[in-house]
This record gives sequence, structure tokens and C-alpha cells, in this order.
Amino acid sequence: MTKLTAKARSKIPSKDFAGPGRSFPIEDKNHARAALSDLPRAKGLSAAAKEQIARKARAKLMTGK
Repeated sequence: MTKLTAKARSKIPSKDFAGPGRSFPIEDKNHARAALSDLPRAKGLSAAAKEQIARKARAKLMTGK
């Protein structure tokens, strides 16, 4: 997985982020997997926010994109 630069991150549509404030980019399956693996270490997120992120990341993994 390539690291996102600030310029590349700004070009990602908001719908391709799973978390609040454009956090947890999930524009592809690799980033969706990374979001799921990083989620337990995320601080300052409510249980509901973590569940939303996990749901969106899993949905991305289930699609063919």
C-alpha cells in the first residue's frame, strides 16, 4: 500500500472516507483493511464512530472495487 500524500488525500472524494472529519480513507481495499486493523488503536472515537468506520470498511471489502 502506498502512503497517501496530502495532495493525493485532498483529491479523494468525501464518500471514500469512513471516519469523521475525513479520517480513515478507504478508497481501495488495501486502505479498507488498514482502517480495520488500525481501528482498535484509534483514540478519541466513540463506540458508534468505530462501528461506523468498521461497517464502511467491510462494505468496501465486499465490493469489487
